Amino acid sequence: MIRHIVFFTANSEAHIDEIVDGLSVLTRIPHARRLEIARNRKTDQLGNDIDIVVYSEFDNEARLAAYKAHELYQEAIRRVRPLRELRFAADYSLADVAS
Repeated sequence: MIRHIVFFTANSEAHIDEIVDGLSVLTRIPHARRLEIARNRKTDQLGNDIDIVVYSEFDNEARLAAYKAHELYQEAIRRVRPLRELRFAADYSLADVAS
């Protein structure tokens, strides 16, 4: 299984809800096993720079690639890119998790 986690910062506090709405179209893409979009609660004692988190799980690399190739993924980019400042993404396989 592949986990795909993306963090966003908004270019304005006023755009956070609009970014969440724009990212919500991702939930209609069928390739993810699990997909969550949430505002960061900003309760960490060391850093609260991130505004929005997208957490998703995919059965394999092919399903993640299909998700990224979907037209709704492109729609989310079109809606969100003008409103965000930073985007950080991380992908990892559960087979590579240290225990």
